[in-house]
Amino acid sequence: MCVMHLKHLLVAISLVAVACSAAPPNIVWIIADDMSPDTGAYGLAQVKTPHLDQLAADGRRYTRAYSTAPVCSSSRSAFILGCYQTTTGLHPHDTENPQPLPEPYKPLPTILREAGWFVTNAAAPGSIRSGKKITKGKTHYNFAHDAKQLFDGDDWRKRKPGQPFFAQFQITEPHRPFPIPQSFDEDALAAIQLPKNYPDHPLVRRDWYAYQRSVEVVDQRVGAILDQLQEEGVLDNTIVHFFADHGRPMPWGKQWLSVEGLQVPLIVRGPKISANQVEERLVSLIDLAPSALKIAGLPVPEWMQGKAILSGDFPAREQLFAARDRCGDAMDRIRAVITKDHWFVRNFMPKLSRLNWSGYKEDQYPGMPLLRELQREGALAPFPSQWLASTRPETELFDLKTDPQGLHAITEPQVTADFTQRLDTWIAETKDQGAKGDPGTEPPLAEIQKNKRADYQRTWSKRLSKPEPSDAEKLAWWMKSYHLDAERAVP
Repeated sequence: MCVMHLKHLLVAISLVAVACSAAPPNIVWIIADDMSPDTGAYGLAQVKTPHLDQLAADGRRYTRAYSTAPVCSSSRSAFILGCYQTTTGLHPHDTENPQPLPEPYKPLPTILREAGWFVTNAAAPGSIRSGKKITKGKTHYNFAHDAKQLFDGDDWRKRKPGQPFFAQFQITEPHRPFPIPQSFDEDALAAIQLPKNYPDHPLVRRDWYAYQRSVEVVDQRVGAILDQLQEEGVLDNTIVHFFADHGRPMPWGKQWLSVEGLQVPLIVRGPKISANQVEERLVSLIDLAPSALKIAGLPVPEWMQGKAILSGDFPAREQLFAARDRCGDAMDRIRAVITKDHWFVRNFMPKLSRLNWSGYKEDQYPGMPLLRELQREGALAPFPSQWLASTRPETELFDLKTDPQGLHAITEPQVTADFTQRLDTWIAETKDQGAKGDPGTEPPLAEIQKNKRADYQRTWSKRLSKPEPSDAEKLAWWMKSYHLDAERAVP
């Protein structure tokens, strides 16, 4: 046989082998914006989430899943790369002058596209923002990127016949502002279980009620996505992931390295994933990118710090790490270590208060002026009152066995010393760039804070014709917005 015929034969054999091999399943990420594990499947009976509950019944629910940051752009930068944001220098939230990714880092969509996958990013079907229908999916990464180069489009159904796809669906809910209901179910209001560090106040309950109704909108969006996959006949050959970018948007949730700020829902269903599974071991959102590459049959780059959780042996971990740095105009640096039984936090700026000024929170969170007004009037209970101290401890340790929400700090010097060493080792080994503050390409912090303060002033000028209203004035506005008697804001 001549060499040319032999080459043709080998090519033919190769093509037959590829055709006979099982194609990888498609991959779908459904990402909610600012949501803790607040669904029926996670035990919150008063929230009606039938689609998410069914997704959990059909697959695997993770009870110990955490983001690496309690704010969207830092967290999203991390999980799209499978790498801690502190390692890549993408740790500040809302980088104002984002730069291209340095070598060797590549976003997951780019890696999959280069391997022949069809990659999309879209808003969930039916998404509305400011009264307008939206189709473009949120990215909000802290690195420069062109969505037209990062993705093939916003509709996975436009792929070539037989081409595997990776589709992201972005759900804007339950990000603030929450739609405020015209009426409130009194039984549902009474059933809300507020964490002990929140005052049991009618405004707080109505704000949480609005949040829970927004979670129910998330569920409707998930149902529409699953219907789309089912109608196109691909659901059974697609691994569907549902998760949030970080925890719920409440005063001590979003932006804080608390259980409330970092713990997220994570539900996965698809081929080879048995129904009604519950996984209680530690999982980080940076595990999702290497998991996708494993599913696709592609190598995981050495620089990825996450671990594949859906193929092969589950990566049993002793600990996870998380970081909070500048959030908009609020400069800060906090690090956390999470283990099965403990939650350790180091505040690198202990002279700052727990309610470090954030223009975003001050114009979006009714709880902010409420807490300060209750404290000023001596009407705030002792436990939440201590969270308003002007300073905070340098280190905090929580026992999750007895205090699963991580609210009551304990004193165990030896355990604290051990966690301090673990954190120091992680900072050195992962080349945590947080000590440098923002990248050198950022505007000065004072300029960022000035611009954010101007945004805050414009918001309140529209609401009250006053750019700098008092806490009492802001609280009265929120009380009226939630259909409450403003005169009875403080008992």
